[in-house]
Amino acid sequence: MTQVLYRKYRPQKFSEIKGQDHVVQTLKGALELNRVAHAYLFCGPRGTGKTTIARVFAKALNCVKRQALSAKHDFEPCNECHICQAINENRSLDIIEIDGASNRGIDEIRNIKEIARVAASQNNYKVFIIDEVHSLTKDAFNALLKTLEEPPEHVKFILATTEPHKLLSTVLSRVQRFDFKKIRHSQIIEKLKEISEKEKIKIEDDVYKTIAVNSDGSLRDAESNLAKLISFCGNKITLESVKEILGFIPFETYGKMMDILTGGKKEEGINLIGELYESGVDLENFTNGFIDFNRKIIVAKASNSPYELLANELTEEQIKQLINFADTVETKKLIKIIQTFMSVKGELKISPVPQLPLELAVMELSD
Repeated sequence: MTQVLYRKYRPQKFSEIKGQDHVVQTLKGALELNRVAHAYLFCGPRGTGKTTIARVFAKALNCVKRQALSAKHDFEPCNECHICQAINENRSLDIIEIDGASNRGIDEIRNIKEIARVAASQNNYKVFIIDEVHSLTKDAFNALLKTLEEPPEHVKFILATTEPHKLLSTVLSRVQRFDFKKIRHSQIIEKLKEISEKEKIKIEDDVYKTIAVNSDGSLRDAESNLAKLISFCGNKITLESVKEILGFIPFETYGKMMDILTGGKKEEGINLIGELYESGVDLENFTNGFIDFNRKIIVAKASNSPYELLANELTEEQIKQLINFADTVETKKLIKIIQTFMSVKGELKISPVPQLPLELAVMELSD
């Protein structure tokens, strides 16, 4: 069976991980000094490498060859010994991955406590990786607390969550916390280029930027979108196919709306919104994108080197368009547009006519 891209090209070593250097450096330091904590909490947006780093760290903890490699200051898992291979192939009985969303009750946690009492069968450590840990019930958390605070010597816990604010303070006080960052566009582009080269896919340069910008800092989302494009387009992907297949709103559409609002073209604005709605565009996504478009104009207006600042996200032609708006549109107008569309975002959720909030915004801002 063909593997999905984000699993096929999932990092197997610390050095392959993108965008989380502060986490990687600290974990390798803990291995070097032999000061590994009993429980960790990995927090951050989806698709930023939380469970991937958890798996690599679990391998490094148990790798047969790591002690030999550590003499060379290399604290990577070897990916060659029987333990590393078992973890890579999801065969290890001592690396237990649990989805907190579907195993959220007290009975499941009691089961974890029972398993934790038994020594590791092959490895030095038994590692529990609990994803979406914020989904556990309050009773389940309370059942986990004692084990989390004083686990057996052979047990390590790695908890992962996108919503750390939902965790009990008693849990937060018992773990070593790491906050993951969104992956930078340049790092996402670098990874996508590596994958397309290995898969022998020809891709236009602007495609990489478009996928990266629309992934919202999630490398997994970017890889999933690339997989969709490969399935549909084969070994040659163009920018036009990206817009058609993934439903991304073209940059030019935002420029067209901006031209309408600054030129007082009310009728054109109403028509554009109607076209977007009839073509199935998510109006909330369009609103978010247009707010960000205006934010970039403000960035271009404030910066002495907008090309350098925006080069990772946009093409040269797109940056020129932003600079043109920055030179011709007053700051007060930009602020008013952003504030109005931020209000529109909330109104879209409750409006009886989906496109009405946007139409009202066009009428107000085109005066």
